[in-house]
Amino acid sequence: MRLWIAGEQGRDLMGPVPDGVEVQVLPAWDAPMPGDPATVEFWVPPLLGGADTVALTRRMPGLRVVQLLSAGADAWVGQLDSGVTLCDARGVHDVDVAEWVVAAILSSLRRLDYLARAQHEHRFAHADVGDADELSGKHVIIVGAGSIGQATAVRLAPFGVRLTYVAHTAHDGMHSVGDLPQLLPQADIVVLLLPLTAQTRGMVNAAFLAAMADGALLVNAARGPVADTEALVKELSTGRIRAALDVTDPEPLPADHPLWDMPNVLYTPHIGGGTRGVLPRAYRLVADQVRRYTAGQPLINKVEGGY
Repeated sequence: MRLWIAGEQGRDLMGPVPDGVEVQVLPAWDAPMPGDPATVEFWVPPLLGGADTVALTRRMPGLRVVQLLSAGADAWVGQLDSGVTLCDARGVHDVDVAEWVVAAILSSLRRLDYLARAQHEHRFAHADVGDADELSGKHVIIVGAGSIGQATAVRLAPFGVRLTYVAHTAHDGMHSVGDLPQLLPQADIVVLLLPLTAQTRGMVNAAFLAAMADGALLVNAARGPVADTEALVKELSTGRIRAALDVTDPEPLPADHPLWDMPNVLYTPHIGGGTRGVLPRAYRLVADQVRRYTAGQPLINKVEGGY
């Protein structure tokens, strides 16, 4: 079996592979091909692969498995032949994204982004943030109760917050997305960790934002198109709510986009899942999946129904 992976370091991180598995490296869609793509059976594409990467599957008639390094699979859903199994990296990004969420919340509440700009200006801005907020006692809604949402909840709980969970459908003490109009006015912080699907695209629209309480913080660590950017900019421009964004639509943001300069926006360039621990976790998953596949065992993390 021919296995293509996305980075040379993956060889060592996977450890020994089953007999008969040939590992080759394709680090980017436009890199020189390490061999004949028609012979690839199992592919681990680059982490941030877009449409050009997905298009390579049309040159892989023997492809049977695509194992993503990302938790989100929106770029791939509906793009593969029926004989190809798509698997995501569910569980791999729990730690890094959850830590980003906590860091973004604390930075926003304590105005650390503002103070970083003041430091750059050599300005002692003590009086400017004398009314900075604290996380203790806040009501946090986590929209998207998958493994990243659960990991985020575990890390927020020691701060003494009150947590509410929202999933696609209500179950096991979780609210449904349909409950959000009633829940949003009660929340201090709303964290988006849901997958991008046809149902969630544009879910954070003008009505959603208008329902948020004055002074509330919206945290998007999901996908940019989950939020209607025009509606988001319009609501944020009033100063009524705040946002911490690791993802946007479009991405990257154009240099003249208004989100860059809004004082109530903390923006990071899609780095929530970018830590040193990600690749070791990701390639442990790849190695496990390869062993399962070659042994004829069921694969895990299959993407079904869009996520």
